[in-house]
Amino acid sequence: MTSTYDNDNIFAKILRGEMPAHKIFEDEHTFAFMDIMPRGDGHALVIPKAPARNLLDADLETLTQVHKTVQHIGKAAMKAYAADGLTIQQFNEPAGGQIVFHYHVHIIPRFDGVKLRPHTGDMEKPEILAANAQRYIDELE
Repeated sequence: MTSTYDNDNIFAKILRGEMPAHKIFEDEHTFAFMDIMPRGDGHALVIPKAPARNLLDADLETLTQVHKTVQHIGKAAMKAYAADGLTIQQFNEPAGGQIVFHYHVHIIPRFDGVKLRPHTGDMEKPEILAANAQRYIDELE
C-alpha cells in the first residue's frame, strides 16, 4: 500500500481542466460531476479540491466540505430523478475497492426493485451524461 497522493490521477486532471467532466456543482472546496461509468441513472461523484488520496488521509475540513456537498447533491438527486432512495458509496485502498486515488464519494439515485448495474467499464454516451447533469443543475438553481 502506498499513501502518497498522485497529482496525475484522473480526478486531479479534471480539477485542473485537463480532462473533461459533466459538472453538476462547484464551490470553493468541492466539485460534483457525473460518473462516466454509471451504475444507475444519475450516478454522480463528489470530490474535494484539496489533494487527498482517500478518507484515511483527508483532513477533517475536507471531509466536512465533501459531505456537505454530498448532502446537497443527494437532495437534488432525490428530486431530479424522483428517486426512492440513495446509495452513497466511498472506497478506500485497493482491497476496499478504490480504483481512483483521489478521495471521492458516489451518489446513486435508487428505485424500488431496480438493482445497480454492474461496473463493466463501459462509458455512458456524452449526451446522456450532459442531460443527466442538467437534471441536477435544474434542481440546484
